[in-house]
Amino acid sequence: MTSEAQGSGTVLMVRPAAFGFHPEAAQSNAFAKASGESDVQRRAVAEFEGLAERLSSAGIEVLLLADEPDPTKPDAIFPNNWVSFHGDGTMVLYPMATAARRLERAAEQLQSLLRSSGFEVRNLVDLSAHEAEDRFLEGTGSLILDRPRRRAYASLSPRTDAWLAEEFGRRLGFSTLLLDARDRSGRPIYHTNVLLSLGTAFAVLCTEVVTEEHRAPLISDINASGRTLIEVDYEQLGDFACNLIELRSRSGDPVIALSSAALRTLRTDQRHLLESFGSLVDAPIPTIEGVGGGSVRCMIADIHLPRVTPAP
Repeated sequence: MTSEAQGSGTVLMVRPAAFGFHPEAAQSNAFAKASGESDVQRRAVAEFEGLAERLSSAGIEVLLLADEPDPTKPDAIFPNNWVSFHGDGTMVLYPMATAARRLERAAEQLQSLLRSSGFEVRNLVDLSAHEAEDRFLEGTGSLILDRPRRRAYASLSPRTDAWLAEEFGRRLGFSTLLLDARDRSGRPIYHTNVLLSLGTAFAVLCTEVVTEEHRAPLISDINASGRTLIEVDYEQLGDFACNLIELRSRSGDPVIALSSAALRTLRTDQRHLLESFGSLVDAPIPTIEGVGGGSVRCMIADIHLPRVTPAP
């Protein structure tokens, strides 16, 4: 298997055309709330553009796909759930739990964008047929990937099927650690990336939502990776403190992208510790977080594909 760095220098983002509250998705996402405001789409686009600009200014290459307004795809702003990219040239398409989200998989448009940007897709793994079996696995929302160690972490929920998480591992050469994490009402946390993130040398984890049976094995596994563990509490999880991503600038320096709400909720000692692993780049996205129930990590599909070798 091709060795991969944890952080990527290029990301995919999808500019929304019909952002809004998605009632069906909200059945499993306790973070999403309906808004009575009439300009949700306008505000979401402004927040999206602000994040894209902040990333570009930090030296991150941002590839943009434009969503189409028809058919309506209220969650199109979160592409990391339907696609992931890997250093051996593999692109993976994922089975989505709701019908509206399945419409987001713009594979042909995406591959055209990747080719024009100099990236090479050598292998396509399409897991979407498992939707017919009511098995779902929503990309790097469901899977937290330790790319250098070929390790995948998956918190089980209606959107994250145990068999499919392990099938991903079999197909792409990852070992898999399954866990159970729940909110204070006993409801499964809908995506793993809400409670855990991994950088090259750090991990951010809300330990209290992981059930007692799985907590010690998870912490032990993270410690075995040599990462420094930054623990956040339940209230900080609600402000998306774990929903961040380490990237790499053009100069190769680590950049940690997160929302302004996530940054504000960190204690001073937590912030200083996180800053020791990379430059913090934040952007305010309150509409996206409040209505969509996802944050910065959800908005970014990190691209690890090889570049096309120019002809001599």
